[in-house]
Amino acid sequence: MEMDEDVGIRIYTATPPNEPSSSSPQLDSAVAAGHPSGGRKRRAVAKGMQKTLSRTSMLVNFLPTGTLLTFEMLLPSASGKGECTAVNTMMINVLLGLCTLSCFMFHFTDSFKGGDGKVYYGMVTPRGLAVFKSGLAEVEVPKDERFKVGFTDFVHALMSVMVFMAIALSDHRVTNCLFPGHAADMEEVMESFPLMVGTICSGLFLVFPNTRYGIGCMAN
Repeated sequence: MEMDEDVGIRIYTATPPNEPSSSSPQLDSAVAAGHPSGGRKRRAVAKGMQKTLSRTSMLVNFLPTGTLLTFEMLLPSASGKGECTAVNTMMINVLLGLCTLSCFMFHFTDSFKGGDGKVYYGMVTPRGLAVFKSGLAEVEVPKDERFKVGFTDFVHALMSVMVFMAIALSDHRVTNCLFPGHAADMEEVMESFPLMVGTICSGLFLVFPNTRYGIGCMAN
């Protein structure tokens, strides 16, 4: 019984060896003959997105869940059409400030499971956990030392702010409005800044392990 030669397993790579790459003379001449500006623009956008994802993919684990998602959802509205007017710049600054405050404050929250099986959240203070929900006469709030604010909480909060700023500044919509005319300089800085932040934060998390299960944190 004869078998079809086309049946088999094929392994695809990012750049097949037998196909011309995007930098080949044939493809460049074809783009130049058609829509050179449109082709260059699409390649530049795709390259920029790929760089941003590769730089920041390892950093999102340091952020409270939802903060980065909220930033990415609201940034298109704040940046408008990329014209960077005074209003757009102000909205981006407000968005950065709110998200930075969120990253900082959420690292001072913790939770515990009460006798009724429900999970309660609160803010850690020097005196212990201040539960958000009032009227908990029937639920005993734990008085353990781990629910008191400490030096580690400030370290994690500052690291979270650094990570968020590294991710936010990797977006050209932010840097083009906040640092107009310095696109080349920001591109050079952001080549290494996210990697440096990720390396430093990874080392600090080994020294100061996280024991909080607050808002935006997943418990084990």
